[in-house]
Amino acid sequence: MQKSESAGNIFVKLGLVTPEQIDQAAVKRLQLKRPDSLGHVLVNMGFITEKDRVRALGEQWGVPFAELSDYEFDPEILKLISQEVARKLKAMPMSRNNGKLTIAMKNPLDIFAIDEIRLIVGIDLEPVIVTEEDLIHAINRVYRTESSMSQVVKAVMDDIESGDIDYIPANETLGDDDDISIEQLRELSEEAPVIRLSNLIITRAVSDGASDIHIEPGRESVRVRFRIDGILHEALSVPKKIQASLISRIKIMADMDIAEKRAPQDGRIGAMIDGRQIDFRVSTLPNVHGEKIVLRILDKSSICVGLNSLGLLPHTLEIFESIISRTYGIILVTGPTGSGKSTTLYSVLSKVNSGEKNILTIEDPVEYEMAGITQSQINNRAGLTFATGLRTMLRQDPNIIMVGEIRDAETAIIAVEAALTGHLVLSTLHTNDAPGAVTRLTDMGIEPFLIASGVIGVLAQRLVRVICPKCKESYNPPVDAMKRLGLPLGQDNSVTFYRGRGCDFCKGSGYKGRIGVYELMPISDKIRDLILARSSSYAIREAAIQEGMKTLKDDAMEKILLGTTTLEESLRVIYSG
Repeated sequence: MQKSESAGNIFVKLGLVTPEQIDQAAVKRLQLKRPDSLGHVLVNMGFITEKDRVRALGEQWGVPFAELSDYEFDPEILKLISQEVARKLKAMPMSRNNGKLTIAMKNPLDIFAIDEIRLIVGIDLEPVIVTEEDLIHAINRVYRTESSMSQVVKAVMDDIESGDIDYIPANETLGDDDDISIEQLRELSEEAPVIRLSNLIITRAVSDGASDIHIEPGRESVRVRFRIDGILHEALSVPKKIQASLISRIKIMADMDIAEKRAPQDGRIGAMIDGRQIDFRVSTLPNVHGEKIVLRILDKSSICVGLNSLGLLPHTLEIFESIISRTYGIILVTGPTGSGKSTTLYSVLSKVNSGEKNILTIEDPVEYEMAGITQSQINNRAGLTFATGLRTMLRQDPNIIMVGEIRDAETAIIAVEAALTGHLVLSTLHTNDAPGAVTRLTDMGIEPFLIASGVIGVLAQRLVRVICPKCKESYNPPVDAMKRLGLPLGQDNSVTFYRGRGCDFCKGSGYKGRIGVYELMPISDKIRDLILARSSSYAIREAAIQEGMKTLKDDAMEKILLGTTTLEESLRVIYSG
């Protein structure tokens, strides 16, 4: 397994990229002055996927490439390596042939991992290379037992019944447990079964690809739900007796005050899960049945940066790239919370990041660390807000500034002034569509002439779920329903749509992952005149459509016809808005 051909030649030989794209990536790699491989740079530039990169790496090293999503593992073979070893070494057994064990590995050149596995199984190995994401999904799929959570809950209940650990009675509600000492709360949260339960909830949420964990006390029990692909799914129901110890455990992990149960609190947890650094933003909210806790999962390794990977249609992408190539002005990304605005901004930064530009960001929090960029995180206690951070950045000789969010008039005014003095400013706003950004800035007290002069483009977006590739099927929707929605029909009054039947890969949902739906509004001369005239958002929208703007609904319709998402999903996310 020795390297032979250069990586660039392999990518070209496999037909993944052109020689010109290899040259572009090589130039950018030199500009960034960081040790990223050529393959990683190509992925970040959107020229290839991570699967393409790993497949080419296998070709270069002379190691077969494998996909595990549909692979049927032999339970007897899986017993050769424990789940703990598989996760630690990023490797799992696939089959045994001719006295050798075929083993899927993230890094088949890791001789230390190969030696350790050989000592465990006692036979020679035949490594194949797989993507890390595919490997982790496979480990979660084949090693996980669905009853593991309930087994841990049962262990806690057994300890309570046997008197090994104490508990707060189920009828205790907010304000009624002042006689419970802090020491007792701490002891409850440090019992081994409670620690196992809290750890299992967190690791299961991460392995399932959840973005949030909700721990919700009720009258009779505590409900645990995961938000996966934007939808909340119930994961577990915990007996009321465990409520105090479970919540106290999470609060201790987040460095919160466990004695304070009447006021909301915020905290953070950092953990290494499956070899990835995962951060959690933790928030508590008192209610009549206790404290609800929500953990926002920030997986820095999962953020897919690269404009080509966001789901922008070719025409929209071409216009957007022309806007971000400008040297000054404000580019706004709008949409509700959780619509992927931060990922879009990071993708823009990845595109414009080069050694010739000084790029600064002020964020809350820093969700993804990018080499070659100076990133700052707001700290309200220390007086570092978006406004003060932005004002300081202007004295740091910046070319490009990214502001995590424009929340108030002060930040908005400074951002506009920065744009008018020759800086490219990227930021986000919470508005329903692109024209609404103008109205929002006006409501903040920004003068129309400043908006017209400073803003050069607005990108509104949503996230829709993608049809599962493993159970995707075609169908013909009812003609009358299509006509009612005003959707286009073919010459024979029929149209082909797609949907997911539901399978193990997508956990029966019919969807796997999400993709963006976009509405891009460049600020033309006509739109500037409307802004100066204080025209309504509706008038600005109509003018933008006349100039060729595709609305969110238009973009969603194209993705439906392409078989990327479903009509039902678009109705839920776009048409209902």
